[in-house]
Amino acid sequence: MNGELLRLVDAIHRDKDIDKEVLFDSLEQALLTAAKRKYGSVENLRVRIDRETGEVRAYEGDEKILPIDLGRIAAQTAKQVIIQRIREAEADVVFDEFERYRHMLVNGQVQRIEGGTIVVNLGKTEGYLPRHEQVRGETYRVGDRIRAYVVEVKKTPQKVKIILSRSHPDMIGRLFELEVPEVAEKLIVIRKLVREAGY
Repeated sequence: MNGELLRLVDAIHRDKDIDKEVLFDSLEQALLTAAKRKYGSVENLRVRIDRETGEVRAYEGDEKILPIDLGRIAAQTAKQVIIQRIREAEADVVFDEFERYRHMLVNGQVQRIEGGTIVVNLGKTEGYLPRHEQVRGETYRVGDRIRAYVVEVKKTPQKVKIILSRSHPDMIGRLFELEVPEVAEKLIVIRKLVREAGY
């Protein structure tokens, strides 16, 4: 059981890029919630997972108490808490990564089209290209490769939402930086961009 717990934490850490300490903390909180549900509000109850061995220990104040037998309902509560905390931690990782790409170009693949909004697969997450950020006359099909400008990265209760644009004036500036070495090296400075996307 203890070794399995350590393997689980390590697998989630590698797969989702979530800090191990965040995972251990989530497990401890989940077990504490489950224990309180089973035993009632025990004063000063703490649950601690040994980071080296994976052993789960429970304390009342500073006194170690017997291992907790959670039962099916409490174990289900622990599972729900763990899943919620992992989702939150995963959203934080995605937010931190894509916050760095704000006002930059990203590449992706058209995943689906929902009511005029193009949903783009960006690897770890999806980006949204609303109709008003699209270029007049451009058409997209599922599977098409697409390059877009990241306008906004925001957290919602469910997930991280990344708003993309193909019509933003600054997209042209970023393209110049990629294509023209003198612009990238700041030998030539773009002072102003004016664009009517699609014309």
